[in-house]
Amino acid sequence: MSEAAVPAKPRSSARRALTRPELSSLLGAVAVFVLFFVVAPPFRQPAALSTVLYSSSVIGIVAVPVALLMIGGEFDLSAGVAVTASSLTASITAFQLTANVWVGVGAALVLSLAVGFLNGYLVTRTGLPSFLITLSTFLMLQGLDLAVTKLLTGTVATDSISDMDGFASAKAVFASEVPLGGVAVDITVFWWILFVALGTWILLRTRAGNWIYAVGGRAEAARAVGVPVSRTKIALFLGVGFGAWFAGMHQVFAFDSVQSGIGAGNELLFIAAAVIGGCLLTGGSGSAVGAAIGALIYGMTTQGIVYAGWNPDWLKFFVGATLLAATLLTRWVRPHTRGR
Repeated sequence: MSEAAVPAKPRSSARRALTRPELSSLLGAVAVFVLFFVVAPPFRQPAALSTVLYSSSVIGIVAVPVALLMIGGEFDLSAGVAVTASSLTASITAFQLTANVWVGVGAALVLSLAVGFLNGYLVTRTGLPSFLITLSTFLMLQGLDLAVTKLLTGTVATDSISDMDGFASAKAVFASEVPLGGVAVDITVFWWILFVALGTWILLRTRAGNWIYAVGGRAEAARAVGVPVSRTKIALFLGVGFGAWFAGMHQVFAFDSVQSGIGAGNELLFIAAAVIGGCLLTGGSGSAVGAAIGALIYGMTTQGIVYAGWNPDWLKFFVGATLLAATLLTRWVRPHTRGR
């Protein structure tokens, strides 16, 4: 038998595991956990774990659809202020109309999906980079958040809606706590797990998941074989809009008043979580689980620094270093495992 005819040896389970896009984030998460477990005794308490999971979930809920969008080859720089725009819309609509707060929730959902659709439509119709389109949306939303809030309330914050009809039921959905093993766990943790599971199912078990990887890998080739590239990308932007809406609803019902200037910069945390989780900036690779692990690293870092008594000014440095390390590890792992 000629050498060319010899069948390739199947890769071992270890080799296959090394090719998983979330490998680097998992290794990073273990390292961060061990670090703070050793240096910060309060970090070992169940209540601390609950706090870590909460911090992770508020980033992770949006990081999941952002990761799917990045797998599809696009970015959304407006996600951070879109969260704030969503919460402001819900609060102001309910208060100004003296309506049930669920009316505001519905209005916020319409706005968030409209922003997502607009981003996706402009990207697919104009061919301009999503970086430029969503940067423009970011700036417009940031200006609207502040200007409209000051126009309608006279200040930079919304009025409290905690005594309005429907607040208690909405809070139960978006911002309540669930007792678990003697520890109060925020409901956002359970929603986060559900969204990760849903994102994983879409990517691995549906035709839409195949389309997402295809348009992120080679959009023109995907279009040539019948993949609805434009519809897929618009749907992904709508997914980010939905994630921003959900995070915004948690924000307004957790604090019952919203500052119009918050949210700017969080879009970079969503993207960082996705990249730490193995999403390539060029698209076509990544996972919802990886993005969740990236968000978990952020949550552990945020709270671990506090429990260790370190200066919190080091937080962004730590997150940036983790992002760089995960990116370099992913770059090293792929060539060493490809084709083996």
